[in-house]
Amino acid sequence: MSFKESIVQSAEQRAFLTAALAWTRRPDERHAVRMLRSPFSGVPQELGAAYAALSASEGGLLDRVAQERSLAPFAASLRELEKIGDGETARNEIVRRFQLEADVPPVAVERGELKLCEPAVPEPRLGMRAARPRFSASQLNAYVECPRKWFYRYMCGAVEDKGSSASFYGTAFHAALEALHGEFPRPGDAEPAELSLKLEGLVNSAFDRHRNNFETPVEYELQRRRAQRTAKKYVEWLLAEAKRASFTVVGCELSAELEMEGYEFIGYIDRLDRDDKTGAVAVIDYKTGTIATSAAEYREKIRQFKDFQLPFYYWARTAEGDKVWKLALLPLKDALLDVQPIVLEVVPVPSEIGRSQSATGVIPLSELERARERMIDICAELTAGTTAAFPVTTDPSACTYCSYAIACAGRPYPPDQRFGR
Repeated sequence: MSFKESIVQSAEQRAFLTAALAWTRRPDERHAVRMLRSPFSGVPQELGAAYAALSASEGGLLDRVAQERSLAPFAASLRELEKIGDGETARNEIVRRFQLEADVPPVAVERGELKLCEPAVPEPRLGMRAARPRFSASQLNAYVECPRKWFYRYMCGAVEDKGSSASFYGTAFHAALEALHGEFPRPGDAEPAELSLKLEGLVNSAFDRHRNNFETPVEYELQRRRAQRTAKKYVEWLLAEAKRASFTVVGCELSAELEMEGYEFIGYIDRLDRDDKTGAVAVIDYKTGTIATSAAEYREKIRQFKDFQLPFYYWARTAEGDKVWKLALLPLKDALLDVQPIVLEVVPVPSEIGRSQSATGVIPLSELERARERMIDICAELTAGTTAAFPVTTDPSACTYCSYAIACAGRPYPPDQRFGR
């Protein structure tokens, strides 16, 4: 045993002996916990730590330990030590029972006996690569928004996302709409009253299945009523669209799988419509959160590689042989507003982005191709194994609802909170 090891052992042994003697004088649970956490107790470290933590929150350590077969000898020793009393007899009995050294060496270090070692050479940083070769548009969106967030979520799995009231609202509403279009693939052929009544019942059923996910009955009821009001707006918009141009809902929650340059992508399309006259399809993505307020704004996000959702769906359906003529975001958040989708019509020729605040616009095929190339480039970065550190975003708004903000010391602060650290 080295000199340093003997110092550590003697210090731990002295602490254990002090706690044991204190227990003989006054059986206090705090002394028993100190003994239990010591390597001289004979109890495995992880087991001792678990029972010590349980004792701190609920008490009753001795009774709990006595019920555990592997800890019964320790509990029996504590019972016996209660009967011995204080003094030399107690000390000798503790030494015997726990096989301690009779004479614990003093913890003292003579000058010159310890020498400092040379500082260790830091290990070179190793690159990290994505653990799974399959990617989704949401994953790429998280990476471009904040590489550190992507690292926490997809490399570390640092925090389990338990969901929120908003996410459960979206899940339930999506389920209700999927069931509706499964029964009414051609909404234009249905009676308006029948369609509205059916969706009302489906919303109630979907929210009832998720009732226990909401924190309180009041929150559940508020979100259910909000969904019912939004559902009425949705039916009004749906019938107006069917009257303008008849279409068939090909499917909901359709799996979208695509391989590009050796990288696999996967996702789920909320709704896919086929125009009855032309046969072209429209990709529709339901949004129960905040989205772009105009077609020009959403197209600019695609141009700046900040959103890959609809571009990915475009290429996935094109690979299936479909002619995709429209990409749309369907807002289902505000129950007080009419449903007005953000629509981008795919055109083959370049087109400038206007400043119009209109909800409809166009997107050239060339911009979807640029988004496709950027998706492949990001996948190459994430799988190359050359990234040693993932930087933090410079946009404070990205941290507002981030699950990892509390653990991210480098996150940017909004100007009005710059002194909040």
